[in-house]
Amino acid sequence: MLSVAGLTKSFGPRLLFQGVTFQLSGSRRIALVGGNGAGKTTMLEIIVGLQEYDSGTVSKQKGSRVGYLPQEILDVWTGSVIEEVLKGAAHILDLEVELRALEGRMGTTTGDEHDQVMSAYGDLQSRFEQEGGYLIEPEARRILGGLGFTAEDMDRPLADMSGGWQMRASLARLLLQNPDVLVLDEPTNHLDVDSVQWLEGQLQAFPGAILFVSHDRDFIDAVADRVIELARREAVEYVGGFAEFVVLREERIRMAEAAAANQARKIAHAEQFIERFRYKATKARQVQSRIKTLAKLDTIHVPELEELKLRFAFPEPRRSGRVVIDIKDASIGYDDGLPVVTGANLVVERGQKLALIGPNGAGKSTVLKAVLGQLKPEVGTVELGSNVDIAYFAQHQVDALDLSKTVEHEFRQKVGAGAGNRNLRTILGSFGFSGDAVDRHVRDLSGGERTRLALAEVMCNPVNLLILDEPTNHLDIQSCDVLEDALQAYPGTILLVSHDRYLVRNVAEALVEVRDGKVTQHLDVEERVLNPAGSKTAPKSSGGTSKTSSKRSGKSGGNAGGSSDLRKSDVRKAEKRAEAEARNDKSRSTRSQRKNVDRLERQVGRADDVVAGLESQLADPKMYEDKSAMKDLLATHEQAKKKAADLLAEWEQAAEGLD
Repeated sequence: MLSVAGLTKSFGPRLLFQGVTFQLSGSRRIALVGGNGAGKTTMLEIIVGLQEYDSGTVSKQKGSRVGYLPQEILDVWTGSVIEEVLKGAAHILDLEVELRALEGRMGTTTGDEHDQVMSAYGDLQSRFEQEGGYLIEPEARRILGGLGFTAEDMDRPLADMSGGWQMRASLARLLLQNPDVLVLDEPTNHLDVDSVQWLEGQLQAFPGAILFVSHDRDFIDAVADRVIELARREAVEYVGGFAEFVVLREERIRMAEAAAANQARKIAHAEQFIERFRYKATKARQVQSRIKTLAKLDTIHVPELEELKLRFAFPEPRRSGRVVIDIKDASIGYDDGLPVVTGANLVVERGQKLALIGPNGAGKSTVLKAVLGQLKPEVGTVELGSNVDIAYFAQHQVDALDLSKTVEHEFRQKVGAGAGNRNLRTILGSFGFSGDAVDRHVRDLSGGERTRLALAEVMCNPVNLLILDEPTNHLDIQSCDVLEDALQAYPGTILLVSHDRYLVRNVAEALVEVRDGKVTQHLDVEERVLNPAGSKTAPKSSGGTSKTSSKRSGKSGGNAGGSSDLRKSDVRKAEKRAEAEARNDKSRSTRSQRKNVDRLERQVGRADDVVAGLESQLADPKMYEDKSAMKDLLATHEQAKKKAADLLAEWEQAAEGLD
């Protein structure tokens, strides 16, 4: 489908990467990981043709379509959300235009020409139907709904919406386009947990190949079957998700260390031989042979893990009261409509680290604004405790950086006296800016590096309440590790909003769920709350000991205990008896399994019939005249598709177990 061979790219004297080779074929899903500034985005832009490269080749299968989602969208939006998303299906809409033109010609032609028009219309209509033309708008609305858009949002002008929602619309347009290859640069940025899980399901079902950059470990594990690490100007490919990548990388380093140590021993022995017999005539040939061997030897270099290590001690903040935030029966909203959150009750005590989760638009930011004093509750109270000092990191914090300044000057200006007697360069070093990096201009930093700088500015000052709204957007995995370490070491109280489930698990001690206008506090980080959609695949059983194996182990254990008198014929009888018991056990167990597989197969068939019937209704243009009925039908269709998919997954698992 798409292949890269020997790819090399430099920016002036700086070599970004060289000799990069990999294949993106069939339905392969590759996650590209590496540090900020390693060249991940540059690699994607080269592959889709937006940047030139120094040497190597990028080959694409003839006729294949590549869809690309960049980190930053620069499009000019002129239509509503649904209109802009439908542009992703331009190839299908063009077919519809041709159909309308042929329909017009039907009434103006006669004889052979009319027959030709009718034949062309039939062929084009069949192609239009195969491409999903009659269901293209329902499909667009389904995708938008999965990404968090309401039915009302879909008809709003996209230009009036925030950058995050515009990014979602771009993603929806790309998914509707349904290309052969998807190239995605941080697709989970600006998504909430629910939308990330929905996107995981969409990409798992996507029939083509996927190449993506992401900092989200859970997302990588759910989507990728291979990981390419871009580091030290080279790319190394590993089979598996992120968890497998970590294990295999460590194994690769251990093997390289062992090979390097073995090589070092051989070199030392050769050098000792040369030094000992250099001037002995009878050993001259052997000495020269070893000298030539050492000259030709390629030294084995052990790859080093480029990890950012936190060495930053937070300034000790003043001690706040026991209750830091107290929300009582609060209804919070805006002047132009109904309250976003009603009847909210929440008590946050000193030192607690809580994560706010829930879909976008449910009210997480509304709650934060009330805590910050930017919104007054219409009913109830939102109060801070005594001696509470707040630092707030917003999603748009990076936009406030002065691009014309160096990293050190920008940091010094924003932090000021807040750094106290601490060395500013030491603080910057703990956030990944060491050596000459502090003298770089902010405009030359990558998106993740700018986010790190903004985080350093917020987290440097001595405060006892830290509020973070999606701090991992644009960060690489190493930077997320730095942030995680920093938040674990932070001595104050934390309110964290993040779609990164890995970060939430490792930092938060409890969850605050904001959903359907309600605020619910959970006393732990419950997976069913953090991951409401659940796992798509059941975990493989580690297995208990079967009845047969228990009997066998018990019998062999007795033999090991000293029953050495057992003759060979007795052993054979015991083995045959155990084998017969195993066959009987297997027959009894598979009988119920076979019945279950047959039952599920029938249910899958019925569920598919229901989905097909609903899709026939959605194909009726009159259905879109009544928005309320359309919304209900779309919801029913989505539920039916989910039920059919769940049943199919259950059937596949049962069939696999039977095999």
